[in-house]
Amino acid sequence: MGDEPSQVPIGRALWDAVQYLHREFDEVLAREGGSRPVWFVLLALCSGPVTSQRDIAEKVGVQGATLTHHLSALEKAGMIRRYRDPEDRRVQKIELTEAGWELFRRLSRAAREFDERIRWGVPDEDIDLVRRTLKRLVANAAGDRD
Repeated sequence: MGDEPSQVPIGRALWDAVQYLHREFDEVLAREGGSRPVWFVLLALCSGPVTSQRDIAEKVGVQGATLTHHLSALEKAGMIRRYRDPEDRRVQKIELTEAGWELFRRLSRAAREFDERIRWGVPDEDIDLVRRTLKRLVANAAGDRD
């Protein structure tokens, strides 16, 4: 078996890191009463005007049916309110309730603390290098060699 690479391929190293960080982040969010899908939905709702559920689904990166499931759970938990737009009854509006804003604040704090935790001891220049390198890896995967 002397043909094994001396280093793990970068794609595998990235996959392993992402999986580990997902698990850790999931635990952090769960302690605050949330999850990654809930966090991403709340971020989408709080990061500017949302015109439709399709708009939220695109921001979150999920299918419409999956988003509907998450929105229904959030509504049932009293975190959001869905209602028809009086100007256009075809459009369903979504807004955070006070409980939803409180959850958003808790999850925001937890996400910020997690980000600080994983950056500990890593200079800003290295963080910038990681960002540039990831951007290049994505461009390479897309076939963009410019």
